[in-house]
Amino acid sequence: MDDTHTVAAAGAAAVPAAGPLAGFTVGVTAARRADDLIALLRRRGASVLHAPALRIVPLADDSELLAATKELIDCAPDTVVATTAIGFRGWIEAADGWGIGEALLARLRASELLARGPKVKGAIRAAGLVETWSPQSESLAEVLDRMLTAGVAGRRIALQLHGEPLPGFVEALRAGGAEVVVVPVYRWMAPEDLGPLDRLLDAVACGGVDAVSFTSAPAAASLLSRAEQRGMRDAVLGGLRGDVLSACVGPVTALPLQAHGVDTVQPERFRLGPLVQLLCQELPGRARVLPVAGHRVEIRGHAVLVDAELRAVPPAGMALLRALARRPGWVVGRPELLRALPGAGRDEHAVETAMARLRGALGAANLIQTVVKRGYRLALDAGECVPAD
Repeated sequence: MDDTHTVAAAGAAAVPAAGPLAGFTVGVTAARRADDLIALLRRRGASVLHAPALRIVPLADDSELLAATKELIDCAPDTVVATTAIGFRGWIEAADGWGIGEALLARLRASELLARGPKVKGAIRAAGLVETWSPQSESLAEVLDRMLTAGVAGRRIALQLHGEPLPGFVEALRAGGAEVVVVPVYRWMAPEDLGPLDRLLDAVACGGVDAVSFTSAPAAASLLSRAEQRGMRDAVLGGLRGDVLSACVGPVTALPLQAHGVDTVQPERFRLGPLVQLLCQELPGRARVLPVAGHRVEIRGHAVLVDAELRAVPPAGMALLRALARRPGWVVGRPELLRALPGAGRDEHAVETAMARLRGALGAANLIQTVVKRGYRLALDAGECVPAD
């Protein structure tokens, strides 16, 4: 089925013709597979602000990985836990580059090999190996439960990390009596160009994005760390705790945000496709919908759907419309509307100019009524009573 659908009639509950994410802006913090995620979002109508929060250190340059690999070859592990497909593939490729690939594969072949999920299983099998077991849930917690239930005392366990230490995982194994060798397959670092990330932080702080997507816990931690460095931690957390939706690919990714009191949403399946589908549900569900002058008006992030037709509205117009929508049907005075305008001065003529442009952008002048000497109001349909936000 196509990504876009036609709405048969005004007010119908179908997906808008412009796409379910049309009129919304989504921040993307991913570095790896960012193009795939951005393509999925744009195909559904979203505007995207790409701000990689991290970069990956090349594997062959990582001396810690080389040391851990040689240690495992010299002293074989009983169990190897593979957590990510890209990490496992990179480990094998790096070992090949160092001339010890076959020796590593021999050790892995003789070990109990646990894979976190289907993608990791695919990487294991592509290397000519077969996993011993993999959870259906793709949860490392389930992997840990299985190992602890079976008993880990006296066992030597290799754990492939996925960019940062796994909270509690290593500690639980060691408390159970295991010897744990961590394998830091790739390392996250701050991006070389911080400009895009800073622009995203500014947008979060001022409500310039509707959602931010996170596909790794290190990316979420990096974004918050950069906000701290710039002295805007409270403003960014205020945005994320308020109107800016934090969409995480899974519960582990959400941990750094939740630790700071940020509510998050996650899909049931920890994949990019379900993450985008979740945004397609959540963001339209947050839009303000009003019956105005016989039309269905849906106020989105930077645009408005009028009877399912997408109408681009400039920022000043959106500011006025949101001010009117907070008290639909009530008169809002020019002084209050002037305060709502971004960067407005003291001249109330700016309200009249922005209002004229707003009416033109909406394509239906009767949606907003002028009340002489008092201000403006949304022409709410008779009999409707919509509570203010």
